[in-house]
Amino acid sequence: MRHGESEANVAGLIVSDPDIGCANFGLTEEGQRQVVASINNYQQQYSSATKIVSHPISKVVCSDFLRTKETAKLSAKILALPAPQVEVGLRERFFGDWEGKSDTHYPTIWALDNDAATQVSQRVESVDDVRQRGLSVIAKLDAQFSREVILLVSHGDMLQILLTAFVGIPAQQHRTLPHHAQAQIKSLIISSL
Repeated sequence: MRHGESEANVAGLIVSDPDIGCANFGLTEEGQRQVVASINNYQQQYSSATKIVSHPISKVVCSDFLRTKETAKLSAKILALPAPQVEVGLRERFFGDWEGKSDTHYPTIWALDNDAATQVSQRVESVDDVRQRGLSVIAKLDAQFSREVILLVSHGDMLQILLTAFVGIPAQQHRTLPHHAQAQIKSLIISSL
């Protein structure tokens, strides 16, 4: 699940520095409404005859950024689950020199995802590093929890980059995948053969 609309989204700012994002730029009222609608929609799909998964969400895990913690806390409350578990590995991709600038710069940053030297010079976290960070969290949770449905609450870039590992494309091609909308839940089902 991507976090709901945040104050940074409304302000049009890139907020990826943990020193800023962990304490500031939480959800807007619209973001809270998005989360409620998304969780309610998920529950309706779960209870319908065409279930997406065979078990209900049993655990919520989130990034330590304020916008994801608020999304996760609200989700857990609606689902009547314990407080979310925080995993720093689910943090926003760090955008380095672009921090605090207009979010209109995202396409420029993404266009440089194949140019490692430029990304390094601008202190932008590489897509390969982001993907590995996310996969490490999934591996840890998979080892810790068996047969549970876990709601991961994170950020747009993290989730799209992470998804590349499961659809078998290079992390640099994350923008070829469908956009992960605010508060949208996408199912990632790993079945054992």
